[in-house]
Amino acid sequence: MRLCIFGAASNEIDSKYISSVEALAEKLAKRGHNLVFGAGGCGLMGAAARGFRKGGGHIIGVIPEFFKEADVETIYNDCDELIYTDSMRERKAKMEEKAEAFVIVPGGIGTFEELFEVLTLKQLGRHNKPIVIYNIDGYYDAMETLLQRSVKEGFVRENCNYLYQYFTSDDDLIDYVEKNIQYHFSIEDLKNG
Repeated sequence: MRLCIFGAASNEIDSKYISSVEALAEKLAKRGHNLVFGAGGCGLMGAAARGFRKGGGHIIGVIPEFFKEADVETIYNDCDELIYTDSMRERKAKMEEKAEAFVIVPGGIGTFEELFEVLTLKQLGRHNKPIVIYNIDGYYDAMETLLQRSVKEGFVRENCNYLYQYFTSDDDLIDYVEKNIQYHFSIEDLKNG
């Protein structure tokens, strides 16, 4: 399965996140999975790539052309395939197209935006791919609290809780992704339920 990992590009984060993501990625690769990611060489993107490389997985990096010209972020140069795009939108679209599941690891604004885009697309029936959030050391606790308050207050329908799953254990996360559990809700079910 091709897994798209969204996560931080910064190295200025606690090493517990880097080691956890690298270990998860290595386990995924050893179980026969492959990586689609934003081609970053630092932070959790770099950790995911290194883990997949250690585990023998195939790595597809997708990055906008202007990143190399403007030196926006370090590119992971050991990708099996490196795809350049014209824009950030095209980058996300290419990763979403190639992915068979999405793994969200800790990150910042870009990661949040990527998470909410794949959630929105799933809610609108544009894909039915698993979305998992790897909640290392409670990083996403506040986001889960916000999402559950949104359900309680009626801004998000309760059925939307089935669009994604939170995990603190890498083994449980891998098990869920491999089972590829599908909930078949129509747009109406998600709007009204």
